Amino acid sequence: MILEIHVQPGARRSEFAGQHGERIKIRLAAPAVENKANEALIAFLAAHYGVPKRNVRIAAGLKSREKRVVIEGI
Repeated sequence: MILEIHVQPGARRSEFAGQHGERIKIRLAAPAVENKANEALIAFLAAHYGVPKRNVRIAAGLKSREKRVVIEGI
């Protein structure tokens, strides 16, 4: 599965927050420093879809709020 995501780091809690244009908006409690937001996004999506973290990878947008995430094994 490929997801087009808009990430909002530094939120109070991690949660889905509707849509941002054509993308799914996700608020993350982690700050956008030292890759913490990317790690939190992977953990959040892995828990939500019930897959191991190794099955979730950011295919595009590592340093952007606009990301393409690939989830395998759903």
